[in-house]
Amino acid sequence: MGEPLMPSAAQSICMDCRVVVEAAIPVYDVTTPDEAIRIAISKTGEMLNPDLSYVEISMSPRTTPGGEELPPAFVAADEALVALELEMTVFNVEQEEHASRIARKEIGQRLENVPLKVLTVERIPDSDADDSPDESEESAGDEATDNDEAATDSDEATDSDEATDDGDGDDLIPEFDDLLEDG
Repeated sequence: MGEPLMPSAAQSICMDCRVVVEAAIPVYDVTTPDEAIRIAISKTGEMLNPDLSYVEISMSPRTTPGGEELPPAFVAADEALVALELEMTVFNVEQEEHASRIARKEIGQRLENVPLKVLTVERIPDSDADDSPDESEESAGDEATDNDEAATDSDEATDSDEATDDGDGDDLIPEFDDLLEDG
C-alpha cells in the first residue's frame, strides 16, 4: 500500500561515504621508527585481508602542539606504537554517523584489542545519489522500469508541502484538511 513512497524515501537518504579511522598498532622487538612502521603496515594488512582487502592503509601524520611534525611511530624499550590511517568506503548509508559505526565495526572485528578513532567521514559525491528530484527518478529507473511512474508520482507529492489530492486515486491516506471537512 505504501509502495510509491518507499523508493523515493530510500533514494533521498542513501549515500556513500569515505571513512578514515586512526588505529594505534602495537609492534614488538623493533629498534627504529621506520622498522616499526613497516611491520605495523604489514601486520595490519595481514589482519584485514582477505575480508577487508579494500581498506587502504597509510601512515597517520602526527604533530606536536607547537606544530612540529613527528614520525607516526613512537619507540621505547624495543616496543613501538604506530599510528596508521585506515580508509574505507561505506555504501548505502542513511547518515554519516551510520557510516562511521559500520567502518569501526568492520575494522574493529579484524583488529582485536587495537584502539580505533574515526577521524573523518566524507560524503562521496555521486550523480545518482543527489537529492534533486530529476536524479532520484533516474535511479528509480535503474531498479525497475515499472516503478518509474510510482517514483515520479511520489516525488511530485513529496516535493512540496502543498501537495493536494487531484482526485486520481494515488493518495491512499487522505490529507488532514480533508478529514476535518468530512467530519
